[in-house]
Amino acid sequence: MNNEKKPLQKFSKVRKWLFIILTFFLVFIGLNWPTNYYIEMPGSAVSIGQFVKSKVKPPSNFYLVTVSETSQPATVWEYLFSFTQKHASRIPKNELLGGSSSSQYQELQNWYMQTSQQNAIYYAAKKAGLKPKLHYKGVYVMQVLKGSSFKGKLQIGDTVLGADGHKFHSTEEMISYFQKKQLGSKTVINVVREQKKINFKGKIVKVKGTGKPGIGIQLVEHVQVETKPKVTINAGAIGGPSAGLMFSLTSYEVFSGKHLAEGHKIAGTGTISPSGKVGMIGGVDKKVVAADKAGAEVFFAPTDTTGMKKSASNYLVAKKTAKQIGTKMKIVPVRTFDDALHYLQEKY
Repeated sequence: MNNEKKPLQKFSKVRKWLFIILTFFLVFIGLNWPTNYYIEMPGSAVSIGQFVKSKVKPPSNFYLVTVSETSQPATVWEYLFSFTQKHASRIPKNELLGGSSSSQYQELQNWYMQTSQQNAIYYAAKKAGLKPKLHYKGVYVMQVLKGSSFKGKLQIGDTVLGADGHKFHSTEEMISYFQKKQLGSKTVINVVREQKKINFKGKIVKVKGTGKPGIGIQLVEHVQVETKPKVTINAGAIGGPSAGLMFSLTSYEVFSGKHLAEGHKIAGTGTISPSGKVGMIGGVDKKVVAADKAGAEVFFAPTDTTGMKKSASNYLVAKKTAKQIGTKMKIVPVRTFDDALHYLQEKY
């Protein structure tokens, strides 16, 4: 009788340990299961001077500020842990990617960064009294619209050069060319992808939103700026358009030879247009935190809310965040490049 109990007791212990191991395994799998959210947190403040190449030594006191973002959807564990972190945000996948794949989203961020660099160099050169030139390179494909016969062929980031043997010299010329063609007629477009030229065949369709003939893409002009002296910017893996203002301030110092705030650490954010307008960006609260940790004295924040609610102003969010973290860093509102320039000239 005693001999029969021992095997049963051993079997019971084994079953108990198997249950514990299985439970831990399931919990582990569950916590590492991907969610549909990306996590954004304060990144870092990085000196722009290291990215700028020119015969004139660029300043090292201007800083771009980044937002740290998970490269893949967060796991359940990462999602839950983010609630313990101040200034962490959980962004739904559809809201962040907008229907694009992760690689397409990254391609868009790379394009935005390249465009911000070109705009910054162009405007800074003009402001310094130089005569920069813009060279048309084609149009970037930002999105292939539903109903386009080029869906599944064109990719985000492709550059359209021409069609049917015609080389386009402006975006307006390209749009006009397609609008003159008959709906349903065939066309062959010439594209550059990863430095390789490719031809794609398709048909002219009615473009949603305009009702006019076209190839059914959302596009933005691809231009390259030429200046004397030559200035180039390469920010490496950093993407997005939000460093435009700070790129333009750095470039302006190079072109003008003027020192705007030597010996002071100046951070900021905001897109820059070819006309010098500073645009709104996302994650400004996280950028304020990162700039403060880096010891910045000044933080430029966009304040133009055209077409938006006033409460959405980057400047107001930045001011609120600065108060929350108790920083002594000065939050300065800017609508244009000139706003930032005048502040630096008067302050320093």
